[in-house]
Amino acid sequence: MPQRTDSTGAFQPTVESLSTFECPEWFRDAKLGIWSHWGPQSVPRYGDWYARNMYIEGSDQYRYHLRTYGHPSTFGYKDVVQLWKAEKFDPDELMDLYARAGARYFVALASHHDNFLNYASRLHRWNSAEVGPGKDVVGLWREAARARGLRFGLSEHLGAAFSWWSVNKGADSTGPYAGVPYDGTNPAVEDLYLPNGEHFVQGRRTDLVAPWYTPNPGWHGRWLDLVTEMIDLHQPDLLYSDGAPPFGAYGMQAGLRAAAHLYNTSAAHHGGRNQAVYTQKERWSEVRRIGVLDVERSQEPALSPEPWQTDTCLGGWFYDVRAVYKSAAHVVELLVDVVAKNGSLLLNVPQLPDGTVDEECHHVLKELAGWMDVCGEGIHGTRPFGPGTEGPSGVVVDGFREERVAWTESDYRLTRRDNTVYAFQMAWPEDRRSVIRTLGPQASITSVRLLGAGPAEYHQIYPGGELVVELPDHPPTPYVNCLAIEMR
Repeated sequence: MPQRTDSTGAFQPTVESLSTFECPEWFRDAKLGIWSHWGPQSVPRYGDWYARNMYIEGSDQYRYHLRTYGHPSTFGYKDVVQLWKAEKFDPDELMDLYARAGARYFVALASHHDNFLNYASRLHRWNSAEVGPGKDVVGLWREAARARGLRFGLSEHLGAAFSWWSVNKGADSTGPYAGVPYDGTNPAVEDLYLPNGEHFVQGRRTDLVAPWYTPNPGWHGRWLDLVTEMIDLHQPDLLYSDGAPPFGAYGMQAGLRAAAHLYNTSAAHHGGRNQAVYTQKERWSEVRRIGVLDVERSQEPALSPEPWQTDTCLGGWFYDVRAVYKSAAHVVELLVDVVAKNGSLLLNVPQLPDGTVDEECHHVLKELAGWMDVCGEGIHGTRPFGPGTEGPSGVVVDGFREERVAWTESDYRLTRRDNTVYAFQMAWPEDRRSVIRTLGPQASITSVRLLGAGPAEYHQIYPGGELVVELPDHPPTPYVNCLAIEMR
């Protein structure tokens, strides 16, 4: 085990010290990030958590694996990773596509729960430079992002790996392979599958992991070594942990040390001022203050006083031939709603195992780019105006529910830059008349533009000061449209 040295700087690995974190302006301005949640689990093209579920007898992915590759006692995940070649991976072409779609930051998956690293690690042989693609995937992403002026981030999902990965120690309970151990019991590959047999419960038939974070102190140290290596090698502007700072109820010292190292390393490269963001999912305690809250596949119900991020995906997290993709309209509506509530949208675009994105993803990104050409002025570099929302409709905040909202012509989402208020009309009114009530009677309006169309006629109704805007016969974009209201 390497001797780890904590970085020096203003941030100490305590909640009190890390709570002095101030969100950098680049993150507040960026609004849209693209995420490459891509790795060996993309190979089967059969969805998220494949590496775990292929070892859960009776699951869809177990059956798919058995019938496609063979039984996991003979063809296991160690063999799947060898099939990941990324032979058509072109990070420059993809980054151009993402930048045109309006992304201002990019996040690469450094490691999922499968204990496989997507970069050239000095600490772990199961990595993309030595196994599978023979490429430093994260390093290539970083070069492409920074060459285009995008901020670069990493996501790490290793914290849960010790318990998540324990099912590879099991065996079928019925059938021709009953009692035959899966290949996770092979000592020659324990460094991939982990020495976690005590976490396995024979006959488990659930996708839930309990505990998410192991109390094993040896794994806490290993996690910190690997995350420290990620930070040192790639100097990320953003680090995402898939959960609360590790290791939750078993003591967060490792997570706090990682966050302090991230911030101190960034400050050392930016004249003493931290420019990095740590995102994590602890909502209910003082730990939330040490970075930026991440809300997975959901949102904040209303305007948040602090910047936050939602992460979601066009389809599934890893490529899945069964996935139903979000439409371009849905993505635009999510983005506008999130930004008006002081948030940012991190959108995963699923990649095929060869490194390309499919035609459906290309279409959504092309449509998003066209919409940004019209309405991006009201997104990038803005802040919420007033309550951020007007109207009766809103998203459902309930677990991972992400249904499209049945917006009405009375629904607006509001942002501001300097003296310009941007009113996003979530549904085009049949009478071609916008009525905005949030501005109030004190508003001194000098002009109104419909982005993509030009100046618009308007008047105010008193005593309430409602703004009434006359719209053209046809909207400039088939998605959410935006009024730019200039004020003194």
